[in-house]
Amino acid sequence: MNKENIKTEMIVEDRKINVLMVDNQDYISLTDLARYADEEEPRLPIQNWMRNKDVILYLGLWEQLNSKDFKRVEFDAFKNEAGSNKFKVSPQKWIKETNAKGIISKSGRYDGGTFAHPDIAFEFASWLSPEFKLYLIQEFQRLKKNEAYQNKIDWHANRVLAKANYLVHTDAIKSYIVPTLTEKQKRFVYAEEADVLNVALFGMTAKEWRESNPDIADKGNIRDYTDLLHLVILNNLENINAELIEMGISQSERLIKLNCMAKRQMELLKNNTTFNNLEYIENKINNKEELLQ
Repeated sequence: MNKENIKTEMIVEDRKINVLMVDNQDYISLTDLARYADEEEPRLPIQNWMRNKDVILYLGLWEQLNSKDFKRVEFDAFKNEAGSNKFKVSPQKWIKETNAKGIISKSGRYDGGTFAHPDIAFEFASWLSPEFKLYLIQEFQRLKKNEAYQNKIDWHANRVLAKANYLVHTDAIKSYIVPTLTEKQKRFVYAEEADVLNVALFGMTAKEWRESNPDIADKGNIRDYTDLLHLVILNNLENINAELIEMGISQSERLIKLNCMAKRQMELLKNNTTFNNLEYIENKINNKEELLQ
């Protein structure tokens, strides 16, 4: 499975239920749901559920409707045996022999288990308990609503940030606030490119910031404690610095250029309406996160 899978969770009847997003599709943990019936051996309720003929027919129909790669001939063998006393099936066997996509099996000590498309997970939850299924649907809908809200905020934030960066690249104005470099800073050779940016924007290296802020240095770095305005400018400086390096410009020259650019961008953005909208969005997101904690 893709290493970029996104994992989140929801709480249903005081139980943590993991949700895995694979290729933009949600899969609910059957393993977590099965603990409703068997805390110690959650694989057993899943296997018992899959032995039912109606369940196999449902799974097969779902695959035929949603996957062109589903092996129908192999499915017929499951369909013919389902419901008999000798019929035994596991999620892994079902996936391997039929090339099923609605159920996935993930190995791993902490995030492994069996996951299923919501259509299938809801059916399993109904088999466990109709009441439990209703709570599951309610929490899943709440989770998706929160995700939709967050995606809307993220999209708007990116759009506003793009506007702010456009202003940076199309306007020029004299400024202040960003520290003016000393002659010593201009001549000094910095071992890390990150410190070139730090000095250009903040007027100090990461080490100098830690020494000046011992009470909070163990909780983060200079960039963790700066504001959104500085972070936007820092992002722009990183891109500009990369281009200057490709042009073969020396570190000392780059430092001076970056410092001048930081000053111009600071003055341009600090009172700009578009950027103020971005700060508004950031505060809105932070307030939402505080409410959810």
